[in-house]
Amino acid sequence: MENSTDKPANSKAHDDMETDLNLKIIEITTRIKDHYPQLTRFLEEMPMAATDETNVEVTLRNLKSYYDSLNTMLSKYISEQPDKKV
Repeated sequence: MENSTDKPANSKAHDDMETDLNLKIIEITTRIKDHYPQLTRFLEEMPMAATDETNVEVTLRNLKSYYDSLNTMLSKYISEQPDKKV
């Protein structure tokens, strides 16, 4: 009989990817807050990736999408303001 706390074998890989994406999101939001405070208003407007514990693929896809959105916003801003690169 399978224990309800058993996770699929690939769960560790998903957990690692989720942790990595969360760290990247924290790093980029910290960079925005520290060096580009004028962009912080957009952080509140961007929907945070919702987690769906029943489907780790959806969770990872949402986190990746959120990180990509932050990265795109910051990259675009930096490219438009070359004298303010940090």
